[in-house]
Amino acid sequence: MIPRYQRVLFWILSGAILLMALVLLRGCEQTREKLTRHRDETPLSAPVVTPSETVQLALASDTDGSITLVEREIALPSEKSARAHALLARLIAEYSYKNSAHPIESGPAVDDVFLIDLPLHSHSGAVGSDFSGELQVLTGQMAVVNLHEAFTDHHTSGIESETLTIKSIIGTLYANFPEIQHVRFLVDGRSRETLNGHADLLRTYAVVNTTNKPAQGVR
Repeated sequence: MIPRYQRVLFWILSGAILLMALVLLRGCEQTREKLTRHRDETPLSAPVVTPSETVQLALASDTDGSITLVEREIALPSEKSARAHALLARLIAEYSYKNSAHPIESGPAVDDVFLIDLPLHSHSGAVGSDFSGELQVLTGQMAVVNLHEAFTDHHTSGIESETLTIKSIIGTLYANFPEIQHVRFLVDGRSRETLNGHADLLRTYAVVNTTNKPAQGVR
């Protein structure tokens, strides 16, 4: 014979379990409604399909210090600075591939590319006061390549390796953007003395053909 207090306790526990189940079901329904409502209020736009086009990348080789132009089929945006950014991002990505002739650790490398018409007006502070004065006497268009600090910190340290990377970027800009005549480098939006201890990042480089030249510095 089950004591009366045990029967009462059993029904109390059963009722509590049923009540908790109902609360959980109601909570799930409310959460699903919120998620559905949020999705309906913010519909996703259909992706814009950009046709691929043939571009040239100036790829470096550590074996002989050469820079060689290769063709790639890449879908690029139409806006010029965005095109330069996507192109340089693809260039650096090639160096993270297996059996790369110029190995670089994978990861984000180029944060932004800004295009500036030269000469600068005296009141312009678009590129910072540390080298804006120098640009008063230059003409044409300049690309300011803003690199990620993680990329520079993890880049192979050495004059040859760092110089090849700089030359590779310059050669790629030269091959695809004939109107760009100069390039400067920033790291996380600030000036930095070297790429990773050797290659100079404080100077303004002329955008020239860097193919088939030994790695003895960018001229």
